[in-house]
Amino acid sequence: MMTYRYSLLHCLFVLCYLLSPSNVAMGQDDDDGPASSSSPVLESACPNVVKRAQWGAAKSTNVTYQVKPVAIVIVHHTAGVRCTTVVSCKEVLRNIQSHHQVQNRWSDIGYNFLISTGNIYEGIGWHRKGAHLRGFNDKSIGVAFMGNFEQDRPTARSLELLARLLQCGKELGELAEDFRLYGARQLQSTLSPGRWLYMKLKNFEQWQVEE
Repeated sequence: MMTYRYSLLHCLFVLCYLLSPSNVAMGQDDDDGPASSSSPVLESACPNVVKRAQWGAAKSTNVTYQVKPVAIVIVHHTAGVRCTTVVSCKEVLRNIQSHHQVQNRWSDIGYNFLISTGNIYEGIGWHRKGAHLRGFNDKSIGVAFMGNFEQDRPTARSLELLARLLQCGKELGELAEDFRLYGARQLQSTLSPGRWLYMKLKNFEQWQVEE
C-alpha cells in the first residue's frame, strides 16, 4: 500500500514539474527569438483586392495584353471626390468607368488599380494595357489614388497598400525586380497625382528621381 502511494505521489510531482511555467515550451505568438525551422512559410505580400465583379464593373469592350514583367509603374489621382466607405467607393468607380467608356470612348476604366483611403480596387488588373498616360500605356501599370491630392493628404493606410501592391507585383512576376515608380507629373504636363501624394511617393525606394 505504501509503495502504491509513493508511486502515485512521485508521478504527481513529476507531472507538476513538467507543467510549471519555466518548463512549458514557448507558444507560436512569443517573438522572443528567431523562428524555428518548423515555422510556417510567410504569407504572400499580396493584399486583398476588391474585384471588378464586387464593385459592379461593366464589361470591357476590348482587351490588350502586356508583355511582362512591366518595368514602370505610374501613380495618378482621380482628382474627384474622395470616398471613405466601400459603398461610396463602388459608386465612384462605376462613375469613373462610365466616363472612360462613354465620354472618352475607351474600352474600359483606364487604370490597372485604384486605391481609396483603405482598400485596393481592381481596375483592369495585371498584364492588361490601360489608358492612363499617352505614350506609356503599353509599358506601364497605372495606379490611381481616389481623391484630389492637391487638396487632401493620402492616408498612411493607402500608402501602405501601394507598397504591398508593388511588392505583390514583383512576387507574381508582373513587375520587374528593378521597376521604376513615377508620379504622372514627371512624364506629362499635369498636376496628377497631386502635390501631397507626390511628396509621399518620393519616400518609396523605387521612385525614379527627377533628372
